[in-house]
Amino acid sequence: MTGALARIRVAVAGAPPWLLAVCAMLSIQLGAAWSVPIIQTIGPAGAGWLRLLAASVMFLTIARPKLRQVRKKDVPVLVGLGISTAVMTLALFAAIDRIPLGTAVAVEFLGPLAVAAIGGRDWKRIVWPFVALAGVILMTEPWHGRVDLVGVAFAALAAAGWGGYIVLTQLVGDRFEGFTGLAITIPIATLVATPMGIAGSWGKIDLTVVVLTFGVAIANPVLPYMLELLALRRMDRAAFGTLVALEPAAGLLMGAIILAQMPDLIQIVGIGIVIVAGTVAQRWGSRTTSPDDGVDGEGEFDEDAAPFTGPIMIG
Repeated sequence: MTGALARIRVAVAGAPPWLLAVCAMLSIQLGAAWSVPIIQTIGPAGAGWLRLLAASVMFLTIARPKLRQVRKKDVPVLVGLGISTAVMTLALFAAIDRIPLGTAVAVEFLGPLAVAAIGGRDWKRIVWPFVALAGVILMTEPWHGRVDLVGVAFAALAAAGWGGYIVLTQLVGDRFEGFTGLAITIPIATLVATPMGIAGSWGKIDLTVVVLTFGVAIANPVLPYMLELLALRRMDRAAFGTLVALEPAAGLLMGAIILAQMPDLIQIVGIGIVIVAGTVAQRWGSRTTSPDDGVDGEGEFDEDAAPFTGPIMIG
């Protein structure tokens, strides 16, 4: 077990698993909110690329993946996951540069919600993405004529990236353990984002920006992933998936606290609809856990044996 994860495990050993999952979620949205000043300084493409680069350094340091273990048939999935991660990150940053964080996350949440609905065996579940879409419409309030369609389009692209991320993460999770999957795919995402990142941030990056970006990378994805691994040790996937549905609310909360993006009553109702739709879809769409759930024979957590599930949201 890595030293960093061991210290976190000791510090949070007595915390209930639902609290760890919620803290992971809040950390993700806190990282997104903290990214806004960086986006304003070097642009969304530059900020997204630099954060992926910082996360790559951290995960490579933690996991030190052995590339010789990567089989030829693993390469397309790993590359696909890297591309999905890059699209999700860059598109979300472009979205929150133009629309409120809570709205961007609510639109993006349509991606995993659609995956949960389409991947099920009950056709009735397909209704929930449309229910969530109704909530998103309430949040964007297009009848006022002030909706930024470009920002919404970027959030929708991030939703597609998040959907692809979830599907490919399950495939990678069947082949790699612990942090190994992230330690391979995040650097791939960094390479994919490099041309746009350098073009968008050329001449704008200084030491302050680099330090801030590494801090943001700790908030998302490094710390959330560690917290989720600890949470999943003591809670089932269905309950965890239900908590994931609170992601848009976390985005709304951090947008209000950190960025002073205060929602009106209609937007609060809209986010509530999105949460309800997500909760129902996630409860019906839980994936059966494998016997190797990251707990060793003595009941102790082993992150090297834990399935690679990926953070709630890396974007």
